[in-house]
Amino acid sequence: MSKIEQTSQRLRAGHLPTVVDIPGLVEQAADMAVLLSPDGIVEGISTNTDSPSLGSLDHWVGRCFQDFLAPESREKFSERVALMRADPGLDPRPIEINHVDNANWEAPVRYTLHRAGEKGAVLLLGRDMQPYAEVQQRLVAEQTARERDGQLLRGTETFYRVVLEASETPLVLIEPEPGRIRDINSAAAQLLGSKVDTLRGTSFAQVFEGRRRAELADALQAAAVADEMRGIDIVSRRNGRVLKVLPEYFRAAGNLYMLCRIAPMDDSDGAGPEFAGALATLYADAGDAIVLTDGKGAIREANEAFLVLADAAQLRDLKGESLADFLVRGSVDLKLLMEGATKRGRMRRYAAQVQSVVGTRAPVEISVTRLRQRGVDLGFGFIIRESTARDAAEVTVDAVGVSDEAMKSVMDLVGTASLKELVSATSDVVEKMCIETAVRLTANNRVAAAEMLGLSRQSLYVKLRKYGLLNSSE
Repeated sequence: MSKIEQTSQRLRAGHLPTVVDIPGLVEQAADMAVLLSPDGIVEGISTNTDSPSLGSLDHWVGRCFQDFLAPESREKFSERVALMRADPGLDPRPIEINHVDNANWEAPVRYTLHRAGEKGAVLLLGRDMQPYAEVQQRLVAEQTARERDGQLLRGTETFYRVVLEASETPLVLIEPEPGRIRDINSAAAQLLGSKVDTLRGTSFAQVFEGRRRAELADALQAAAVADEMRGIDIVSRRNGRVLKVLPEYFRAAGNLYMLCRIAPMDDSDGAGPEFAGALATLYADAGDAIVLTDGKGAIREANEAFLVLADAAQLRDLKGESLADFLVRGSVDLKLLMEGATKRGRMRRYAAQVQSVVGTRAPVEISVTRLRQRGVDLGFGFIIRESTARDAAEVTVDAVGVSDEAMKSVMDLVGTASLKELVSATSDVVEKMCIETAVRLTANNRVAAAEMLGLSRQSLYVKLRKYGLLNSSE
């Protein structure tokens, strides 16, 4: 039988333990033991020598136990003692209270309460909680330090975001290994023709025309380690602008990153940001439709006027679609426009009809320019203007190819015969010229020429034979 059980039997028999018995009990069961009289006076106390934080408490003997409790612990202790005395068969739960002694000493102790005889004496067996309190204090201090570091980190990140966004220099932060955009400011996103949220986290190579990830990574690495800050020239995929990327490496938290400054090549010609802004405003607010396509005629950008002309709700509904889908003669018109612009650099006032997404048609005049910059092909730019019936009926020099001499020869016949005779005499000449022009514009594609002239293929062959425009082999 253990000494605690023996002591419990003695307590139930009404034998109070002496001061001599308490030390042995403390050695096996608790860090400290306190024997209280029914009035709450300390009659005996013993502390475990293995708990140096408690020290010597012999001066508590003969004094009220409540005098050595913290204010918040006094009521809690009184309630627990009253509960134990009210129900003799109840074993109260352990209670944690804070002791105070003098001005500098505090000790949290976890007590179990035991009855000591029938006269209401109480034996307290306590466990020193100071080591646990110190651990908790360290945890609280660690948590406080973490929160403070977190706030400092958030503050630093806020400063970084504000400075990055306020910078007028287009900046892109790249993770070299995966080749992803880690961060980008609005100046760089606008220069690349997109938005910050769209570009962040995407592949850097996908932003540019004709660049593979491995090839672009090698080019950036070579430029970053070069002695001279020469950069690399690239073309933005979204708006076709020619840009120069100036990369440099830096290391943060053991990881290698690349900071890229982006400079527009066209600003070096002295145009300046004001001129570029004016062009952007003109493009957006122009009354005529403006469409930018790639080399195959797929729509890259279009202004609001073209969206109205095409009855489209938003630009993303048109991006990637062929411009031929919005021309009544489809690929025939688009091929003629692009071939003319490729050969001569530009083509003016090409008469055509635009068909909207809901099927409505409108006569238009189209001017097209081949877009090139520093030898880089940027696609085509189309200006589409709605025309009247009279304008649509006019055949210009660019579209038909009637020379001034031919028109003068026709006018010289005026006065030599009646109008009816003149029209009859010149209609065959005009018809032949129109057929020759259509065949030339379509590069001798008879199907396309017939479609352009509004004739069947068989009718076109008849007229070609009539005017001797077929080869002898045909």
